[in-house]
Amino acid sequence: MKYVMEAIRRKEAQEKLPVIRMEIDYELVTLHDALKANDNVEIIKAKERLEQLRLQLQKAAYE
Repeated sequence: MKYVMEAIRRKEAQEKLPVIRMEIDYELVTLHDALKANDNVEIIKAKERLEQLRLQLQKAAYE
């Protein structure tokens, strides 16, 4: 049973990777727009969100 649960967790993690990558792409576009507009608040928000997504991506990649 232990091996089945591990296999399920690995499969779920692999399925999350494309979604996280799409979210990163979107957030990079948001950051680009904020940089062009010189919007410091949005720049900080985008960077924080990118950091969260990076951590999620790392976690999903190593599960």
